[in-house]
Amino acid sequence: MKKAFIFDMNGTMIDDMGYHLEGWYNTLTELGAGLSREAVKKEMYGKNQELLVRVFGKDRFTTAEMDELSLEKEKRYQAAYLPHLELIPGLQAFLDAADKQGILMGIGTAAIPFNVDFALDNLHIRHYFKSIITANDVATSKPHPEVFLKAAAELGVDPASCIVFEDAPKGVEAAANAGMKAVVITTMHTREEFSDYNNIITFVPDYTALNPDQLF
Repeated sequence: MKKAFIFDMNGTMIDDMGYHLEGWYNTLTELGAGLSREAVKKEMYGKNQELLVRVFGKDRFTTAEMDELSLEKEKRYQAAYLPHLELIPGLQAFLDAADKQGILMGIGTAAIPFNVDFALDNLHIRHYFKSIITANDVATSKPHPEVFLKAAAELGVDPASCIVFEDAPKGVEAAANAGMKAVVITTMHTREEFSDYNNIITFVPDYTALNPDQLF
C-alpha cells in the first residue's frame, strides 16, 4: 500500500512565520487596521485575500487591489527572510530517509506560487515533491480539506494513508477533515492550542528525532 507525507510549508518546512507576522503587521498597520501583533497572528490563515477581507470587510478593496497588496507584502517578507532561509533542523535528513523508503511526498499550502518557488528553488528541494498544491489550486482554504485531498489524489494515495505535517491549528483541522493524521511542528503555536484535535500523532519542535517509518 502506498504511503505519503504531505507538508504545509510556512512554519512547517521553514521557520518563517515570524517574518510573515512582521510583514502582515506592518502592511495592516499602514492600511489603518489598528491591530496588535497578537491579533494579526490570529488572522494568519487561509489565502492573503481572505485575510484582508476578514480584517477590512469585503468591500474595502477590489480583487486587483488585494492582489497588489498581497504581492507587496510577500516581496517584503522575502527580502527580510532570504538571508535566514533554511530548512527546519532535521528536515533534510528526514526528506532523504522518506525518499529512500519510497514514501511519496507532496506539499499542501496556503502560500501563493511566488512564495513556494522562493522556498523550493532557493533550498533546492523541489525534486522531493510529486505534488505541489498552492493557494492558486484550491477554491476553499484550510480548514477545508481540499488542499490535502488534492495532494493525495495527485500522489495516488488514499487519504487514510497520508500523514500531514502542520504548524497551525487550522491546518490540523483540515487534515482531520481529510481523514488524515498529523504531526505538529511547534514553531508558531503551543501544544495547548491544538487541544480540540484528536488526529495528532506527535508534537515536535523540529525533525531531528523523527523517523519516517515509525510514523505509520
